[in-house]
Amino acid sequence: MPGPKVVPVQGDAHMPARVDVVVIGGGIIGVSTALELAERGVSVALCEKGGIGEEQSSRNWGWVRISWRDPREVPLMAEAIRIWQGLDQRIGRDTGYKQCGIVFASMDEKYEAKNAEWPDILSNYQMKSRMIDGPEFSGLYPGMKHDFKSALYTPADGRAEPQKAAPAIAEAARDKGAHILTKCAVRGIETSGGRISGVVTERGSIACSSVVLAGGAWSSLFARNAGIDLPQLKVMNTVIRTKPIEGGPEHTLYGKDFAFRKRQDGGYTIVSRYDNIVEIVPDSFRFMLKFLPALKSEWRSLRFRVSGRFLEEGRMAQRWRMDEETPFERCRVLDPKPSDRWTNHALAQLKKDYPVFAKAEIEQRWAGYIDVSPDAVPVISPVEDVPGFFIATGFSGHGFGIGPGAGRLMADLVTGHAPCVDPTAFRLSRFFDGSKIEVISGV
Repeated sequence: MPGPKVVPVQGDAHMPARVDVVVIGGGIIGVSTALELAERGVSVALCEKGGIGEEQSSRNWGWVRISWRDPREVPLMAEAIRIWQGLDQRIGRDTGYKQCGIVFASMDEKYEAKNAEWPDILSNYQMKSRMIDGPEFSGLYPGMKHDFKSALYTPADGRAEPQKAAPAIAEAARDKGAHILTKCAVRGIETSGGRISGVVTERGSIACSSVVLAGGAWSSLFARNAGIDLPQLKVMNTVIRTKPIEGGPEHTLYGKDFAFRKRQDGGYTIVSRYDNIVEIVPDSFRFMLKFLPALKSEWRSLRFRVSGRFLEEGRMAQRWRMDEETPFERCRVLDPKPSDRWTNHALAQLKKDYPVFAKAEIEQRWAGYIDVSPDAVPVISPVEDVPGFFIATGFSGHGFGIGPGAGRLMADLVTGHAPCVDPTAFRLSRFFDGSKIEVISGV
């Protein structure tokens, strides 16, 4: 199935023999890390097996939000919002960012109680958020049928364009001296004296002193070949893009049966709250114990299924030599078939409840694989057993908005600068040091 149309980035023809840092993965996390490093005068090569931003970084909802996040992410998301606010000017390119505000409807008493906590939480970060009543909700969404008594409105939240953002940041990193290498899969890392000394790519070797793995849904497989245990699974989510709609709302909404946000082209991204499909694959059994807390907490929002993906991943090489073709070269872009059922329901309910969408036409539908960690909090961490190796993955559907902040934190860790936020919650070792794995329900 054809995915979203991403702004193309032409990769460099020349591959450097040596850099300070190699970043693996050209999604929002990888390009943000590369930009931060390049701006600090660090020589960096970003290697992407396919094209920049062609997987989940261009397939997500496009939300840039601090509300309804896991509390462990909030400080980093506050940093990310500060970056987003000046990002277009900083890089000289358009990411589509707009601080439009996001509304979370109080669908029941439980949601209302959770919503009511956020104004106080965000006041600690000098960000405004408040509860609104039914009449004020109707003022933001005139003509919409609803039975909400209240909702959470956070003006600091916003949106950006996933098909533009990662490419724009990658080009800005190149402006600052970064090498951007597309269709250049990294096959593995090399070490000397017990620490990172380089990488081997399908196009040859690059010597370096540090490597950042920001490979999204591919990260666990890459780490496994390097002898590193990284618990991670994938969740598939489907998105609808509509044709432009005259007079549609500016504010993003998370409602009972649907969620939507306005796009820069005047159309809307529409999604279902229930469309989180978990394919049963061999890794499901490999990481089962690590993910039990998530299953107990979030099983109502997940749809489990067995499909051909089980055999596909079962046949996939788990180990390989540096001179062998890897799974990353055999599959340049994860482009799963969209799921129609829940998105069709979401659109039908939206048309019924909100007359402005009555004539909405689907322009495109796509799906993507979200990289999920056992506690739904990312790994942004050095690998203690391999000095010079760092991992940034497992963003669990929250990566797009937090991406610029994650890139800054990772650059801090790589260069040894004081971290912009406390990275303790994001350490890889939490999954193995006896720490309690806790899932704090969010969106």
